[in-house]
Amino acid sequence: MRLTGVIRVAALLFVLGATWLFVRTYFDTQRKVISLRSWLGSSTDLPKAQPPRNKCELKKSCPKNSFAFRISSGAANVVGPSMCFENTILMSGVKNNIGRGLNIALVNGTTGQLLKTDSFDMYSGDIKELLNFLKAIEGGIIVIVATYDDPATKLNDEARTLLTGLGSSYASKLAFRDNWIFIGAKGLQVKSPYEQYLKNDAAKNKYEGWPEILEMEGCIPRKMD
Repeated sequence: MRLTGVIRVAALLFVLGATWLFVRTYFDTQRKVISLRSWLGSSTDLPKAQPPRNKCELKKSCPKNSFAFRISSGAANVVGPSMCFENTILMSGVKNNIGRGLNIALVNGTTGQLLKTDSFDMYSGDIKELLNFLKAIEGGIIVIVATYDDPATKLNDEARTLLTGLGSSYASKLAFRDNWIFIGAKGLQVKSPYEQYLKNDAAKNKYEGWPEILEMEGCIPRKMD
């Protein structure tokens, strides 16, 4: 083979080798860049900042010097009531501290501290237990009430008067299997705005023999010393 032929072959091999090396290096670099982007994720894949959760899962946060609350009545005789106050569950089926009838929680109106919870069977229980409980409530205490199943069979005039004295507009009307949720306090000069009532009406009941569940949320002004 002539020398010029050897040189041409060598040059061709060199060009092919250089081209192969360039192509390999380029695509390896591209592959690394793609992998890096994939690992980091594009801007649209980055987790979005979640809005801060309000106390008791309220739709809006409560202003300063107020307490957040969310309460619900029982649903028929199947699902019990629930009370959340300042992001703490006071009473619920999960806490196993609810019962048929009237479920009541007492909270310090200044500090928001839970003082006591109890339930009173208004179908076959002793009304004296409820009367003693209501009579012992002192001024400055927030009273939260939620019904479950039947709240009124044993409810007498004295008990209704005591509940009315806490600011209720519907305690005097409460009847068999009605639904009722209420927040009041002893010595209120006006009726409480935190109250909902639904009458047991066979023509309108959501459940067979019981009205639908009641739910209420909002902010209660803190009692200032």
